[in-house]
Amino acid sequence: AYEKRFPTCPEIPVFLGSEILYESRSEDGAIHIIERSCKLNVDAPRLLKKARVEYVFFIQKNTVNWKERTLHIEAHNETFANRVVVLETCSYSVHPENEEWTCFEQSASLDIKSFFGFESTVEKIAMKQYTSNIKRGKEVIEHYLKELISQGITFIPRWTPPPVCGQKDEQTPAVGYDADDVPLESGAYGTTKEQTGSSCPPAEAVSPDADKLDADYIERYLGQLTPMQESCLIRLRQWLQGTHKGKIPKDEHILRFLRARDFNIDKAREMLCQSLSWRKQYQVDYILQSWRPPALLDEYYTGGWHYQDKDGRPLYILRLGQMDTKGLVKALGEESLLRHVLSINEEGQKRCEENTNIFGRPITSWTCLVDLEGLNMRHLWRPGVKALLRIIEVVEDNYPETLGRLLIVRAPRVFPVLWTLVSPFINENTRQKFLVYSGNNYQGPGGLVDYVDKDVIPDFLGGDCMCTVPEGGLVPKSLYQTEEEPENSDHIRLWTETIYHSASVLRGAPHEIVVEILEGESVITWDFDILKGDVVFSLFHSKRAPETSHKEAMLPSTSAAGDNMQLIDKTWVLGVDYSRMESPLVCREGESIQGSHVTRWPGFYILQWKMHGPLPCSGTSLPRVDDVLASLQVSSHKCKLIYYYEVLASKDFRGSMSSLESCNSGFSQLSGATTSSSQSQNSSHLSR
Repeated sequence: AYEKRFPTCPEIPVFLGSEILYESRSEDGAIHIIERSCKLNVDAPRLLKKARVEYVFFIQKNTVNWKERTLHIEAHNETFANRVVVLETCSYSVHPENEEWTCFEQSASLDIKSFFGFESTVEKIAMKQYTSNIKRGKEVIEHYLKELISQGITFIPRWTPPPVCGQKDEQTPAVGYDADDVPLESGAYGTTKEQTGSSCPPAEAVSPDADKLDADYIERYLGQLTPMQESCLIRLRQWLQGTHKGKIPKDEHILRFLRARDFNIDKAREMLCQSLSWRKQYQVDYILQSWRPPALLDEYYTGGWHYQDKDGRPLYILRLGQMDTKGLVKALGEESLLRHVLSINEEGQKRCEENTNIFGRPITSWTCLVDLEGLNMRHLWRPGVKALLRIIEVVEDNYPETLGRLLIVRAPRVFPVLWTLVSPFINENTRQKFLVYSGNNYQGPGGLVDYVDKDVIPDFLGGDCMCTVPEGGLVPKSLYQTEEEPENSDHIRLWTETIYHSASVLRGAPHEIVVEILEGESVITWDFDILKGDVVFSLFHSKRAPETSHKEAMLPSTSAAGDNMQLIDKTWVLGVDYSRMESPLVCREGESIQGSHVTRWPGFYILQWKMHGPLPCSGTSLPRVDDVLASLQVSSHKCKLIYYYEVLASKDFRGSMSSLESCNSGFSQLSGATTSSSQSQNSSHLSR
């Protein structure tokens, strides 16, 4: 099929003709070499006229190795060779794993030494010409393949070594390879000399139905693809068909992974296979049928689908500034939030398919409109951002190239802090799709109206369209999880670990956890909520490792969560066996506490919560009313709390999100009491 473009090719107008300069065959007929002089008409008449040149000549050398089943093409310019050097190589070969596939590689280099002061012009012309040749090359080879098939040529016998006797070395235009087995057309393309020297690639290269996609199908469902991109898609799909049993992803889905890895097949294959295993393991394919969001999510999760943007992409609105992210994490856990986010992504893909059918063009991604009105420091609380980063990681790995555009409006001053924390975990291709508007800059030309029809802009952003996305609000603390029960027991857990753990505190039986510090300069951070009763929080240090009957008590785990763990031996003496690092902090029911402690020495640090009782009264003072009431209230009940802690290196703590306050009692900034002591090198924050 490749040889049929010589000596002239009507399919390539700039190719005016060719002449064979040299031809040879090996003694066994396995290698056939043809060297030609090719005459080209370059689209630069003025430039060539100034150089007194009418046409450009290239020398092309084609080497067919029938034994190895390869075609290697080398070309270099003969015209202006002392000023410009153009080298191009192409190769066709049989895929090593599947003989039904043909591999094609093409490369070119351009070295402009001098060209009468028109070096930049020549470079542009050469690049334009080369790009055009790449595009036309695939179309031309397909044209001649179809022509061969229409003539009944669909198979060429494999090369076999000839008999030992009767071999001659042919150095002139000779009988073509297996000429008796391959009918050659007469006269239509070139002279008899060209026809006798022609040869065809192996049959494995001719399988048009398997090795190409219909142009109408590409335009309708996939969008514009270069020949290389189309080839990558076909190869990866065929590899999946040969190695994966059961359902094969749609071309749109495979294409997303190829785009996410810049069409590097090996990287895309690895990413896609990991995602397919993940989907199968956690039954993600059935999440839209099996997942039913809790009523709490329907009321307090401030996100929902809202028509589409101007490009036909489904539009998802997220009022992040109005969402009580901390309350949702503590009430539902990360597992439910992750499943909800996955269901949103699955629904987005489904809506893309529906819009593709509605608009008659490929819609492969959606647009997200994020309203940050109300965003403040409470959203920068470390456990919440940690959960967010884990969700981003899962989405990036399994839903690449699904976000077409992210519009962020009403970004407050604190947004750069959040962006600094989150952006390193977002793929570069995804980051380039972000558009951020501060204040009211989203209004008017250059704002939302450039991407969303005016009649679709939601009412809370000044539009006329009523939006059904929930307004959110504070999640009542009465809904916080107090026991670590298996979430979604009918599902396989996506995460085996949870950020928050629950504990019970009994009278005379405090709850304690131990943190081993190996380096002196470390930071212990904590965040806990008192759900029932009043407790006293303390921090101690000991050089001795505490002993406990519960082996798992050394570290929080899902199996031990909710238990009462005691680590300080009753025989230990305060000031001798262990010392107090923090002043006791009385924490009332309903309060949220965040704090940190910079360690001075290595050893074992013990975080303790014990039930609060009235302090002993002196002979001249009366007990406080609050203490008496608290004692009466919890005397026969256990206290409950949920907590989170983390250890950071001191260098990582400075300016990190762990030092930012998170208030759960209102949408204002820091509230309640704040205690800080440089002497004890600690800080605790309290919100009531």
